[in-house]
Amino acid sequence: MSPSVPSAESRRHSVSSDDSGTLSPDRGLRARMLVATGLVVALPFAFVYAFVFLINAVGLPLLEWANGRPYTGEVYVDPVLLAVVVLGGLAVQYRYGPATVLRSVGASGVSADEYPELHAAVTRLAAQADLPAPSVAVKRTDLPNAFAVGTPGDGTVVVTTGLLDRLSDDELDAVLAHELSHLANRDASLMTVAWVLPTVTYYLAIAAFYVLYGLVNLLRFGGGGGGGNRDGRALAVGFVVITVSALLTLTVSAMFWAGSVLIHRVLSRYREYAADRGAAEITGSPAALANALRTVDEAMPEVPDADLRELDGGAEALYLAPLEARAFGDEELVSTDVFPETHPPTRERIARLRDLAGEEP
Repeated sequence: MSPSVPSAESRRHSVSSDDSGTLSPDRGLRARMLVATGLVVALPFAFVYAFVFLINAVGLPLLEWANGRPYTGEVYVDPVLLAVVVLGGLAVQYRYGPATVLRSVGASGVSADEYPELHAAVTRLAAQADLPAPSVAVKRTDLPNAFAVGTPGDGTVVVTTGLLDRLSDDELDAVLAHELSHLANRDASLMTVAWVLPTVTYYLAIAAFYVLYGLVNLLRFGGGGGGGNRDGRALAVGFVVITVSALLTLTVSAMFWAGSVLIHRVLSRYREYAADRGAAEITGSPAALANALRTVDEAMPEVPDADLRELDGGAEALYLAPLEARAFGDEELVSTDVFPETHPPTRERIARLRDLAGEEP
């Protein structure tokens, strides 16, 4: 693999970098990561105590009504035990989340013998950024994309065979530098940990939905219609208790899912700008990354939907470019999504990189 094109040297002056050759710290990203980390830790506590409050305020009175006798006392969660469970769960995700992501998308580690040029490029760029060389993994698919997981000392850069086939040497260097910037900024690990609560709340909401769906079907087909007055009252009481419990679970889970996903998306969008700037510092060629982004974005409509679903695996926010089927040149559509996209608009990223390179848009 050839080094970056010589013209990148002439543009190096337009990219800020410190004298040591390491990446300049992005204070905006660090501030956002600090806030996001606090929310990632705090939201699980709030989620649990929201349920505790509802159990005491609604659940126990509902049981009193159902059984016809009063209940004394309240449900209580030991904060120390809760802290151990929450922090332990986040620590487990921090440690094993990257490997889970790699398995979910089917990426396999490759040796220097299998991909010598790719390994050489990653090692060279990591040295330029003053980072330990990460592991390298490849996903065999026509979809061109890349992402990074882990920390600077224990990270993995993943590229697809579609990306290797489509990009020139300097463009690939820029993409690899972009992913190394994610490792250097440590935002890849935070993104992995931040997905714990959305995952938990999503499955709780789905479970509550299916409970309600099952009750509706039971009523539609007349289930439990027989029996005397006592059996009829027991059925009605059971239906009310289960319905109220499922609705509250669905509502609270959906609220916390929405909040945690919003945090995840906002951080995801900003970190891409920071990694773009980092890639420009490492390679000295913002235009190379701009060209790579254009190539990747324009290739998306050609990729079958099955390949897009296979590569997602819940890791869409980690990728170099979003897994969308809209080409770079298409007009923006009016989105009906509640949340911002996982990535900033490719057009805006390219414009910022052109500005760094001192080029006309």
